Amino acid sequence: MDEEKRILLMGNPNVGKSAIFSRLTGAKVMISNYPGTTVDFTQGFMKIPGGDPAVIIDVPGVYGLEPLSKADEVAVDMLSRGGIVVNIVDATNLERNLHLTLELRERGIPMVIALNMWDETKHRGIEIDAAKLEKELGVPVIPTSGITGFGIKDLVLAIPSAVGGVPTRLKKEEKWEEVGRIVETVQKLKHHHHTFLEMLEDVSTHPLMGIPLAGLVLYLSFIFVRGVSEFLINVILAPAFDAIWMPVAERLSRLMGGEGFLHRMIIGDMIDGKIDPGLSFGVLTTGLYVPIVEILPYIFSFYLVLGVMEDSGYLPRLATQTDNLLHRMGLHGYAIVPVILGLGCNVPGALALRLFETRREKFIAATLIGVAVPCMAQTAMIVGLVGQRGGVYLLLIFAVLAAIFVVKGTLMNMVMKGRSPEVLWEIPPYRMPQPGAVMKKLMMRLTSFLTEAVPYVLAGVFLVNILYMSGVMSAASKALAPLISGVWGLPEGTVSAMVVGFLRKDVAVAMLAPLGLSTKQLVIACTVLAVYFPCMATFVMMTRELGIKDMLKSASLMIITAITVGGLLNFFL
Repeated sequence: MDEEKRILLMGNPNVGKSAIFSRLTGAKVMISNYPGTTVDFTQGFMKIPGGDPAVIIDVPGVYGLEPLSKADEVAVDMLSRGGIVVNIVDATNLERNLHLTLELRERGIPMVIALNMWDETKHRGIEIDAAKLEKELGVPVIPTSGITGFGIKDLVLAIPSAVGGVPTRLKKEEKWEEVGRIVETVQKLKHHHHTFLEMLEDVSTHPLMGIPLAGLVLYLSFIFVRGVSEFLINVILAPAFDAIWMPVAERLSRLMGGEGFLHRMIIGDMIDGKIDPGLSFGVLTTGLYVPIVEILPYIFSFYLVLGVMEDSGYLPRLATQTDNLLHRMGLHGYAIVPVILGLGCNVPGALALRLFETRREKFIAATLIGVAVPCMAQTAMIVGLVGQRGGVYLLLIFAVLAAIFVVKGTLMNMVMKGRSPEVLWEIPPYRMPQPGAVMKKLMMRLTSFLTEAVPYVLAGVFLVNILYMSGVMSAASKALAPLISGVWGLPEGTVSAMVVGFLRKDVAVAMLAPLGLSTKQLVIACTVLAVYFPCMATFVMMTRELGIKDMLKSASLMIITAITVGGLLNFFL
């Protein structure tokens, strides 16, 4: 392979090479035995700024270039084949690490130094003048942290500027003397006490402690979103809708005579002789009630939480914690952003697909969001409906969705050709969110939801009424009976909810309430509705990002998954 297309990560053992490698490479990597040996090495790909994709190799860790083991021989042989060296140096232990750096410099190979574990230096009272170190060594020096992602973008930008070292030869003792002189020149030690935010930064990016913290943050966020949303619905919006809008709807109903085609379209059906804004299913009743009263509160509270996460600096840390899991699915840690957005509403989740560079990544993320990420409104409906039957059934539904997310993502990553490129993000220090900035973003997002989603709800209600009145719904019920009754074990009456699910999944779940389903049937119906297809608004947004061809492929996978999962639940429950 051409020299300019090989990047070798070299350093002592346990200096964070694997973490840097993970940051630099895409989701797909290969672990292979070096030819003629049993020594493993890892190989991936990255794009050099202004150039073509390059192979990046995580070379086995060595302390020097005089081979003492088979792994050392492999490392030296890789070095002899040429390329650019990224020398990973543990910034908390310069004296031990710089010996290898001097040996690499003597080879005259183009090199960049990643001064890794930079975040640890301030915790240990170590001050390193990176500019002085760069001058002493004669090669670019970039402070980095493989765990948090700090400095990785600067490291990538510095690779094209890699320069060869000084091809001088020092005896071993002389090298250690030179190391001592350099360390004394560039490093100072002092006593340091951790601040609370520094300790919190450490915990939230720690590979073990950060995971339960992320779970706690997401759990508290869910509790907050649900509590605020239910307050807004029950105390403010629902009473206001009844007091302000329902009298208008009732007057219109009387003017239309309480029945007929126009009444059915505009006001909807009369429930027990009166208008029910949630169930009458008219354009000016349910069509307005669902997005404004039932969905908007969840969008409001969810985006409020998301804004605080963004501005406080926690969202990039959450991406760090999810990076390893999402890598197995052909994605990177920042794919958690469209997933979290999708939990609020799948429409902004679909819009966030533009974060990804390749069609492969967009396809995987879109399919996972559509098949296993229920929006907050649908989640609330499932919680309200299934929660009455017992918490264990709620746990079952969301456990199935989580399993689908992991299994389906892993399979798509294995089967789909191509590779997913890396993404680089910096982790800022924790800061107090500015209320003005958070509220500004919140209002922009609410406006976007109202202008993009509400028209689709109104159009969906109109279309469903046409389907009912034209007899299409009845024909669909008969056509789908073998699947719904035979495979899923559901009554034919659920076909209406399934059709409505193409338009609004939360409304579809609500339509299950009066059907008198058993607990088993309710679990199956809610799970299938969550899995089988995105709502129409999300479908349109995903089509815009993926293209119609890929969206139809994605939708086909969703439907196949729904048929399979519904059948398995019917068989095992």
